[in-house]
Amino acid sequence: MLSIPSQLQFLKNHTFIDLFAGIGGFHYAFASFGARCVFASEIDKKAASVYQKNHGLAPHGDIRSIAEEDIPSHDILCAGFPCQAFSISGKQRGFEDTRGTLFFDIARIVKHHQPSVLLLENVKNFARHDKGNTLKVVLTTLQELNYTVFYTILNTRHFGLPQNRERIYFVAFHHRLNVSDFSFPIPRLVSCLQDVLQHDPYDGKVIQREDIDFYKKYIPQYDEQGSLKYPNQPVQIGKVNKGGQGERIYHPHGHAITLSAHGGGVGSKTGLYFINNKIRKLSPRECARLQGFPEDFILPDSVSQAHRMFGNSVSIDVLQYIIKAMGEVIEAKTNGANQNLLQ
Repeated sequence: MLSIPSQLQFLKNHTFIDLFAGIGGFHYAFASFGARCVFASEIDKKAASVYQKNHGLAPHGDIRSIAEEDIPSHDILCAGFPCQAFSISGKQRGFEDTRGTLFFDIARIVKHHQPSVLLLENVKNFARHDKGNTLKVVLTTLQELNYTVFYTILNTRHFGLPQNRERIYFVAFHHRLNVSDFSFPIPRLVSCLQDVLQHDPYDGKVIQREDIDFYKKYIPQYDEQGSLKYPNQPVQIGKVNKGGQGERIYHPHGHAITLSAHGGGVGSKTGLYFINNKIRKLSPRECARLQGFPEDFILPDSVSQAHRMFGNSVSIDVLQYIIKAMGEVIEAKTNGANQNLLQ
C-alpha cells in the first residue's frame, strides 16, 4: 500500500460510500487521501465481519434491499460490482436495460444522490461480455445520469504489486465538474514476488506430490551494473499433474498469477511457487501484500476464506494511483482555489 504525502490528501473532509465492499480495498484507498466512508454494503457476512474489524464500520447487507433514500449523501461512490449477466441482446435502453442486475443498484443510487465522482472496477472480460453490449449499456446509463465516463484495463503488475491482475476501471465525473479529459496512470513499476514473501509461513501450504515436473530452469538476468533484473511477469518453471489451472509452478523472481476467489487444482486461488526448495501456495499475509493491504490488516480466521476474500478484492495501489490522477484533474479545473473540490 502506497504512503500518501499529506499535501496529496485533497479528499480530506469529503465522503464516499463503498458498495460490494468486500474486505475494504476501496476503503483503504480513499481513506489514504483523507476521505471518510459514510456507508458500506456487503452481502457476504464473513467478509463484512472482516471489514468491520479493520475499518470500524459495519457494512449493511444486501444492497438490493436498501432504499437509496436510506443511504447518506456522499461525494464519491465506489464499487467493485459483480459481473452479472445483463442478457440485453443489444437493446441499448440504458437505465432500463440494467434492471434485474446488480449494476442497477449502483445506477438507482447514483440517480438519486448524484455524487460528484464514481470509481468502479470489474473483471477484464467485462468489456467483451455479450459482444460489448453490456459495456455499452453501462456507459449509456451513466451518461444518461449526467456523467462523463472514462474506462480502461490496467494490470496490477505495473503498479508495484507483483501480481498479474488485469481489471477494467471506470472513472465517471458529474457534468457539474466540467471534466472533458482524463488519463489513467500507468507507472510501470518493477516488483518481485520474492519481496513480499514470508519466511516459511505456517499457513503457506506445502505441496508434496510424486508428479512434479520441472521442465524449465530459471536463469537469472543481470543489467550492466550487475544488478538482478526481474521479469515483472509470472515465470512458469514447472507443473503438477497435467499443468492445468492451479497446477503450474512459478519462480519467486517473477510475479504471482492472478489471485482468485475460485478455481481448482492443488494450487487453487493462489497458484504454486518454488520457494526455498519447496513447492507451496501463498499464505494469507502474502496475498494481502499482493493486493496492497497494510501489515496491520486483521486477517480472516480461516486460510481458505482469506484466499477467497483476497481473490475477490481490489488492488489498493492501483486505486490510489487512479484517485491521485482524478484529484489532479479536479484541482486543475478549480485552479486550487476551492477547497471543497467535489461540491
